[in-house]
Amino acid sequence: MKPKNALKKLEPLFRAPSFTSKEASKRGVSSATLAYYVNQNELIRIGHGVYRTAHVPMVDDFRWEELAEAVQRAKDGVICLTSALYFYHLTEEMPSQYWIAIRHGTVHRVAPPVKVVRMRNLNLGKTTIKIGNIKLPIFDRERTIVDAFRYLGRETALKALKAALTKKGAERIDIEKIRKYAKKLRVKIEPFLIAMTI
Repeated sequence: MKPKNALKKLEPLFRAPSFTSKEASKRGVSSATLAYYVNQNELIRIGHGVYRTAHVPMVDDFRWEELAEAVQRAKDGVICLTSALYFYHLTEEMPSQYWIAIRHGTVHRVAPPVKVVRMRNLNLGKTTIKIGNIKLPIFDRERTIVDAFRYLGRETALKALKAALTKKGAERIDIEKIRKYAKKLRVKIEPFLIAMTI
């Protein structure tokens, strides 16, 4: 017989986008009980030892729900490259994969449609976005553009830079920040910046 109050014990964890079996255990709820509630469609298992309640949509916009789950499955994962470009409206390419940056040496079970990129510096340009009721880690526009020159084709990177330079207001990019990131990550972007800003 499963304890009737197990879900009550978990309720404080439901405020976060996800919780771990370790967090549940601290509240007196075992892994077996979590598995029971997954079978009862009360909980959703989104990764190894990672759960969320089934009754609150993770995000309001279904386009981002799978991306949100992909980021949460990856330890210290950050939305990057094509996924970030798409979010910032800097590419017309609809990503067929969810691009997530993780640290070198991090063990991660990759399952399509997730594309994992191992990077040394996950703090440079890291920010958060709010989608629905959750916050997700993502690289800012400037870091995303620099990374496009590092990991994606030159054509994609140049299109993203060109699109970014046309943005106004809150979406306006900081060219000096791009230069700073490029120097730190050893990416030769200056000739392209000069050509597009004169």
